[in-house]
Amino acid sequence: MFFAHSTIFRPKQLKKNGVSARIVCENEPDTKENNMKKKVLPTLGLYIHIPFCKSKCLYCDFYSLPRGEKQMDRYTAALLKHLAEIAPQAAMQKVDTVYFGGGTPSYLGAKRLIKILKAVKKLYNVEKNAEITLEANPESLADRFTVARLRRAGFNRVSLGVQSASNEELYAVGRIHTYEQVEKSVAAIRKGKIKNLSLDLIYGLPGQTMESWQESVKKVAALQPEHLSCYGLKIEEGTPLYERQDSLTLADDDLQADMYLWCCEYLTSLGYEHYEISNFAKPSFRSRHNSRYWALAEYAGFGPGAHSDFGGVRYAYVRDLAAYCAAVETGEGELLSEQERIAPRDRDTEYLMLSLRTSDGVDAKSFENRFRLPFAPIAAALEPFVRSGHAVCEDGCWHLTAEGFLLSNTIILAALDALGQEKVRREQAAASGDFRIR
Repeated sequence: MFFAHSTIFRPKQLKKNGVSARIVCENEPDTKENNMKKKVLPTLGLYIHIPFCKSKCLYCDFYSLPRGEKQMDRYTAALLKHLAEIAPQAAMQKVDTVYFGGGTPSYLGAKRLIKILKAVKKLYNVEKNAEITLEANPESLADRFTVARLRRAGFNRVSLGVQSASNEELYAVGRIHTYEQVEKSVAAIRKGKIKNLSLDLIYGLPGQTMESWQESVKKVAALQPEHLSCYGLKIEEGTPLYERQDSLTLADDDLQADMYLWCCEYLTSLGYEHYEISNFAKPSFRSRHNSRYWALAEYAGFGPGAHSDFGGVRYAYVRDLAAYCAAVETGEGELLSEQERIAPRDRDTEYLMLSLRTSDGVDAKSFENRFRLPFAPIAAALEPFVRSGHAVCEDGCWHLTAEGFLLSNTIILAALDALGQEKVRREQAAASGDFRIR
């Protein structure tokens, strides 16, 4: 999704076949050392997809494989090979975030995880204070000594899937842990000296009431995580929950909205910063990796189904573990499922859409300087939402309120429509030879 560092990378080709999804660069500096002396290196995030789960949740539509233990060693070897092949293309960038997502990365086991992270540190220019996150489920990360091993290897942040403090609600969506296991896992993580812990919750679960949601939030907040992610349940087509939804008791839109607004108010009262629609953090504990996505910063993904925005090209790998491994191992076959080159100036819609998802919002002058387009038409589209209390403009920076986040799709669409109309107007003027347009 992100701004390309054109003075360093000038991508010419992204191979659809073969292992590397290669980025061929021009005008590279003579040596890594010389470039490091000349300028501060641009940063890069790495996303490593671990597609294994002990059991797949009923609402999950991510690419993951339950009971795939026999494929873990083969996948680890393929991942290591792929990381090594892509590494030279990132030689002139500093890796400041590494995110192991899934699936359930903790289910891969500490030994394999440490092996992968050691390879990343050896192959890439990883900053000393890089944020290195491991997603985990409570039942697969409950031993303090395992946590300590992972911390010593370099993992310094854990994102734990809690979802609810109600065992009945957990069971209803196919979660295989209990809340008692959550408490045990959090204790192990703290005893293992991980100082950056994020916990996930979901509102709108089958059978969930406002009272049970409030109890979940209060119980989880009492565990004092540095970060909380609170998502509304989305029932995706193709999932078991989608097939069963007519037989379930689900929160309607009004109840989900009330759950969300109560959560925002409660967590803010505890000192959490509501910095993105679904994310809350103690001061200085925003998710640095996820913030890359919202800020249009570069990242490279690895693994089946993983997405990247690297070297000016956006691409994704096939959602097929066997096909991914075979392509990496042999250099043949389809590795990429999609690819798209987007010029920096053409990322205005993404920039606007993603910025309005955050509490930082979009700065009018920054937008104009970056995309050479006037912000006034967008401001005019946002102004009615300021009057209704759904948006705020402070010193030229526009951002949504908590109530506005609930209507974010509507508000962002209005802003994008205004931007689109302005671009069409300018294109029509240019086509008629009128270059005086302001």
